[in-house]
Amino acid sequence: MSQVGYKKKTVTVDARDFLVQVLPFDNGNFISITEGKEKIGAMVVSIGSGTRTSTATIIPSKSDSFFLKLVSERVASTTNGICIVSLNIQKELGLETMKVVMNEIMEIVRQ
Repeated sequence: MSQVGYKKKTVTVDARDFLVQVLPFDNGNFISITEGKEKIGAMVVSIGSGTRTSTATIIPSKSDSFFLKLVSERVASTTNGICIVSLNIQKELGLETMKVVMNEIMEIVRQ
């Protein structure tokens, strides 16, 4: 069952603003995380089925590939569907920033 409409939220961490946009579908989600201009960035797709999650890189990331893969896999396994994540940021993310952004994304997906 799909959720109506897309969701958009600005997450501010350490004086950095991240625009998180989630477009839900019956079988998964498209998630865009941008800092600054809204651009398509590095992209990963994951498919969750049961206890397994398969992930593939569509557009490689120069940095933060771990965070990108983690978001995609966690959402795909939580929703038991497909998750495509795009990440376009200005500089690398710190561990605390990753935690805050991840928690916000999961909160949006669960709504």
